[in-house]
Amino acid sequence: MNIKRAKEEIKDTIEAYLYRDETGAYAIPAIRQRPVLLIGPPGVGKTQIMEQVARECRIGLVAYTITHHTRQSAVGLPFIEKKNYGGKEYSVTEYTMSEIVASIYDKIEETGLKEGILFIDEINCVSETLAPAMLQFLQCKTFGTHRIPEGWIIIAAGNPPEYNKSVREFDVVTLDRIKMIQIEPDFDVWKEYAYQMEIHPAVIGYLNIKRQYLCHIETTVDGKRFATPRGWEDLSRLIQVYEKLGKRADREVVGQYIQDPKISKDFANYLELFYKYQNDYQVDRILAGQWNESLCLRAEKAPFDERLSMTGLLLSRLSGRFGQVLLQEKVMERLTGILRRFQKVGPGGRPDQTGDGTPREIQDFSPFARLAQLIGETEKERDQLKQQELLTRQEELVYGKVLSMLEAYGTSLNRWEAEHREENTEHGVSAAWDFLREQFGADSDRYEEQFDEAAAMLEHGFDFMEAAFGDGQEMVIFLTELNSNFYCAGFLKEYDCPRYYEYNKRLLFDEEEDLLKNQMGFVDKGV
Repeated sequence: MNIKRAKEEIKDTIEAYLYRDETGAYAIPAIRQRPVLLIGPPGVGKTQIMEQVARECRIGLVAYTITHHTRQSAVGLPFIEKKNYGGKEYSVTEYTMSEIVASIYDKIEETGLKEGILFIDEINCVSETLAPAMLQFLQCKTFGTHRIPEGWIIIAAGNPPEYNKSVREFDVVTLDRIKMIQIEPDFDVWKEYAYQMEIHPAVIGYLNIKRQYLCHIETTVDGKRFATPRGWEDLSRLIQVYEKLGKRADREVVGQYIQDPKISKDFANYLELFYKYQNDYQVDRILAGQWNESLCLRAEKAPFDERLSMTGLLLSRLSGRFGQVLLQEKVMERLTGILRRFQKVGPGGRPDQTGDGTPREIQDFSPFARLAQLIGETEKERDQLKQQELLTRQEELVYGKVLSMLEAYGTSLNRWEAEHREENTEHGVSAAWDFLREQFGADSDRYEEQFDEAAAMLEHGFDFMEAAFGDGQEMVIFLTELNSNFYCAGFLKEYDCPRYYEYNKRLLFDEEEDLLKNQMGFVDKGV
């Protein structure tokens, strides 16, 4: 299965393993909770989905690459303990707690999360001395004499033997005690992820044409040659930073990440062409509606790879702007919730009840102090989620923007309080709320302007695509990418674009119909 389906399967497994019956006990007892074993090519995303799953399930995560451990660090160190049996004293070998098991208890103490995932990577590549301990771990859920805490689910990962000479095969006894998931690379699934993670458009564009190079590993007389999803993502990050520094990634740099000379040379050439098209087509002017007929004619007559790259440039710029809009939408939603809590304050600035209506200790809170309290609560909430490693990159950005805006509101409110100090404070909170609502309203208007600008960019994009390509395959590609791009699809849920729906219905439906006819052998018959 692909990595997306594997992620959903893992989440379903976790939900089942952590489900409690009416007595409060786990419905599937720990002894029957089979460890999950992911087997797939290197760099396909096995480790990354563990982080995503832990955040989405709101549970802890402890991750180890087991090849970095010796038997002593995994199992524990021996020591002599005196014990009495039948009236006689004996020296017995005991073991200190495994570093891995201890790290789970440390995570529980640090985060307060009593349930979680223990993820062991490269489990089928352990040393000769550690192999028996790993089999015991999978079969009995123990390291040495110490059991994995209840509520912690074991997930392991490894590579198939064709990718790693150190791989050890598990025996039937072990395989019969695990839940095996085989993972294969899938470009369409990776592309969804790539758009969401803002992978460089040149990487996405190149792999759109050369899908077979997303995960390509072969053995030659000169050794292993390979390109992996991890390599492409890391290369993408470097290219993006290089661009900010005014640098270019050449063939030698690409080869440091994509370790196949043929593929790295091919991509380096594509990247140079990408920069050329970026300069020639001036995408920002197109999306501002400032293109001319000569540019449209050039696009129409360009070779296919150039037309594809130009379409990718349009989509990349649209995706970036839509991402900003969706981020600001989440910021405004979070701010709305916080300001509603500010509004629930009694006369004189006193928070006379909690959210559930229970009495709260009466304090003499000024509106500014109340807002400062809410800022503190928001910071504490963010810091706790960060410590628990439950924050996504986007959620962290949302918290940062929300806190920045709240602090700006606080500065303005403090100034407003000083100017109105002599007035009757009986309705202080009500007046302060009106003031804050004005501040929030101005920010809300700016968000609406940002949304309208993004919508206009999309309309101008359609204008150019229509003029240059009409109903051609470039428009089909444009629509397909709008549908699969995380930020584009999210924006189009909020913005009603008639042409988007019209073209989807006409072009993509016809494309699927033609494909179905081809598969059924009707095309040659003129049906």
